[in-house]
This record gives sequence, structure tokens and C-alpha cells, in this order.
Amino acid sequence: MTITQLNTFLEIAKQDSFSAAANSLGYAQSTVTMQIKQLEDELGCPLFERLGKTITLTSAGERLVSYAERILQLEREIHLEVSDEENTAGVLKLGVSETLCISRLPKVLMEYKKSFPQMEIRVQFINHEDIAARLASGELDMVYTLNPLIEDESVNVIYKKKETLGFYSSPDFSMVKSRISEADLEGVPLLLTGHDCNFRHMLVTDLLECGVAPQIEVETSSKEVLKQFAKNGHGITFIPDMAAENELGEGTLRRLTWKGNDFRIYSQVIVHKDKHMNKAISGLIQLIKTDGKNR
Repeated sequence: MTITQLNTFLEIAKQDSFSAAANSLGYAQSTVTMQIKQLEDELGCPLFERLGKTITLTSAGERLVSYAERILQLEREIHLEVSDEENTAGVLKLGVSETLCISRLPKVLMEYKKSFPQMEIRVQFINHEDIAARLASGELDMVYTLNPLIEDESVNVIYKKKETLGFYSSPDFSMVKSRISEADLEGVPLLLTGHDCNFRHMLVTDLLECGVAPQIEVETSSKEVLKQFAKNGHGITFIPDMAAENELGEGTLRRLTWKGNDFRIYSQVIVHKDKHMNKAISGLIQLIKTDGKNR
């Protein structure tokens, strides 16, 4: 079996489709089909059940997934470790929160490319719930997230920095005063992130504990959309302060002074507890730490 065959196998398992995997990998579908047939012939068992246009993993295919992920992870680590020390090359898979990707990461990656010009950074947006699983599988090498402190025995938090959340409205939004607490949000339209976002969960839980029924006007995963609605007077949004720096400078949003309970969040760099900290990963972490100290 080959690395290429295993990579194709994993892509099909991820996409649940031979044709979608072929498009994703840039292969002809016949090439994908041939690679899987060769892999099945070598292993002596089918890896996929083909039921019309639907495919599912067989029990053998399910067992192969974890082995294939580990082999591909080792292959990437070989490229990172067994290389010219002065010209580290390879792929680093980084999971990142959307807000950090927009506000902090571009500057960090510009600096990183100066020291590691041959490194390829593959950035993926992540949800809080699947961080540990994606690090354990090798799907991600490291995570740069903005969340409450991650507490999971399978991961190491290499770096953390306290960040802040804020309430924002248009300058002329008159439904609330400039200093607010939970009680002041009764009946006020709220512009919140989606159900899978910890920021939303923290606020809604706090309001309910204080006897305030949240009136959610808009919910979306996009902070940019929330800011647009707030700027146009549709309500108050609750987002990381780093996401509203430009709007504050332009005067299109105002930050309300919060007198209620504290919402603790941190920018964090996380790796699996068994992850080898190679030069490429350590270099990126150091730049993130330096950027954090300068803010």
C-alpha cells in the first residue's frame, strides 16, 4: 500500500463519495476507484459498501481509518523532522478560531514565512467541541483558539492569554444606556453567535440565572454579520473585543460598559499531550507568544 492510496481512502471516508473525493484531490474518478481497488486487493477485503450511489465504510474500513491517520501523521512528521535543519519544509495543520484568524493570525503568519519559507500552513476553522478529537487523530497539529480555558487530559495548553468580550451597539442605539448589567438586557434585541459557540452559551446561561429571558433577534456564526446588524441599529451584539477594534476606531460601533458577571475567555495554543514539538511547531508558537506580549 502507498501513502497516496491511504490519503485517497481517508478522503473518500470523509466525503462519503468517490466523486467528491476525486474532485477534492484533483484526480479523475477512475484513478480514485483504481487506488481503492488496489488497496482492497492487497488487504483482501472490501473497505466500502457500495449501495447504489451511497457508500459506507465496512467494518474493515472503519478499522483502517485510525491506522491510515496515524501513518499519514508520521509521514508528515518525517518531512518536518528528517530535513535540512536550515530549510525546514512540510505541512503544518492549524486549527484556529475565526476571530483569531481575522484579527491576529495574518501578522503572525507573515512573520512565520520569513523564518520558514518552505513550510505550508493549512488553516481550518474549529469548534470547541471537537478540538481534542481532531488533535488526537492527527487531523490537526496544533490549535489556536479563543474560548473558555480548555480542560482536557488528552491535550496540553502550551500558551494562554486572557482576552475580553464586549457588548456593542450603534452609537445612536437608544434602547439601553451606556452602562448595563443583566437586568438592562430584558427585552433588548440581541445579536448572538450560533448554538455551538461558547460566547453565546456563557451569556444566555448568565441571563437565565439572573432571571432575564434573552430576546435573540439574530444568530449567526459570522462576527462580521453581527457587527453589520449592530451598526444598523438592529440590537446589541456580544463578541470578542478584538473583533470590533476597527469599528471602534471608525466610530461605527460603541462599546457598552458592562457591570454584570465576568465572562472569562482566553486565546490559547493547544497540542495533543503526546505531540512532538518539532522546530516548525515551536517556531509558530513562539511567534504567537511574542504577538500576545505586544498587545
